[in-house]
Amino acid sequence: MLNVSERLAALSPSETLAMSQKSSELKAQGIDVINLSVGEPDFNTPDHIKEAAKRAIDENYSFYSPVPGYLSLRQAIVDKLKNENSLDYTPAQIVCSNGAKQAVCNVLLATINPGDEVIVPTPAWVSYFEMVKLAGGVNVPVNADIRQNFKISAAQLEAAITPRTRAIILCSPSNPTGSVYSCAELEALAAVLERYPDILILSDEIYEHINYTGLHESIAQFDAVRNRTVVINGVSKAYAMTGWRLGWIAAPQWIAAACNKLQGQYTSGPSSIAQKAAEAAYRGSQQCVADMRVAFRRRRDLIVDLAREIPNLKVNVPEGAFYIFPDCNAYIGRNFGSRKINNSADLAMYLLEEGHVASVGGLAFGAPDCIRFSYATADDQIKEAMSRVKNALSALK
Repeated sequence: MLNVSERLAALSPSETLAMSQKSSELKAQGIDVINLSVGEPDFNTPDHIKEAAKRAIDENYSFYSPVPGYLSLRQAIVDKLKNENSLDYTPAQIVCSNGAKQAVCNVLLATINPGDEVIVPTPAWVSYFEMVKLAGGVNVPVNADIRQNFKISAAQLEAAITPRTRAIILCSPSNPTGSVYSCAELEALAAVLERYPDILILSDEIYEHINYTGLHESIAQFDAVRNRTVVINGVSKAYAMTGWRLGWIAAPQWIAAACNKLQGQYTSGPSSIAQKAAEAAYRGSQQCVADMRVAFRRRRDLIVDLAREIPNLKVNVPEGAFYIFPDCNAYIGRNFGSRKINNSADLAMYLLEEGHVASVGGLAFGAPDCIRFSYATADDQIKEAMSRVKNALSALK
């Protein structure tokens, strides 16, 4: 009997992509759905970046690039890390991949052995859990609820560490919560990890520039853990380039070499054209990044205010990314006619089918009492969406 591999059978489908697909299917049927499920900016890629890609085509950047990316792009990333983050790397420590998603997966596949434990502060991006499973690792969720602004404490981290702990995945600013760890909070986590020199740190900083607190803070700034921290980033969120698929790691040399070896066997280097576009993004004016951040902050304030008008929905103020992650526990267990809302996944499907607003239930992120709304859309769409959500929730009894 022919079957898929046990490795694949153990994985769960992406809930975020599933909700987006369901939303598209309803739209195709003529239903007016407002999609607040997708994790991508609604802006177009800035013109100077697109022009760089067009030049790359005309200049015949149509051949295989080096596996870790063109040296010119890796140098641009090194310069960005130095100028923006005060972090020192060499081009040999940079590996460019087909999006930050592949970059995260590369690191896990290159460093995790079967049975190794990976600490995942939750709520967390849905794919972390599945990538750990793909690598044969064991997820160790450490939960922080809305009362903690969804950020784990140093004491929680300490309590989760065992002799089998191999890595921790941090994400700040966070998907799905928008939470941002302060310098002091990261320093406290680093102080714990300093005592455990065999634990790797994966620092996912893809939302770095969608940050309303001011200066971005990276755990890689602390000398005690710098030599075992992998910074993961890319151009998708900051430059509205999700479809270009260009992410990267800045890592200790041995991890960069391992990821280079792995990537060389299953995808090779990322798109040559996307690389030249990314180089222009890093080398060019950053005004586009600042302008998009201003718009996202305005939308954040708008959606938080509207969500707080909905009875029994607990909403904090996220400090980054473009999501709100309200606690919707008061609506779990309610009914709409014969329809029972058993968890946040049920609630998200109800809001889609009855309220025509696409969201993602927190169950997929390890937070069954919450629901994620993306505000990466126009102001009028946000207003209409939250009105629909309010009306749909009021119909639950």
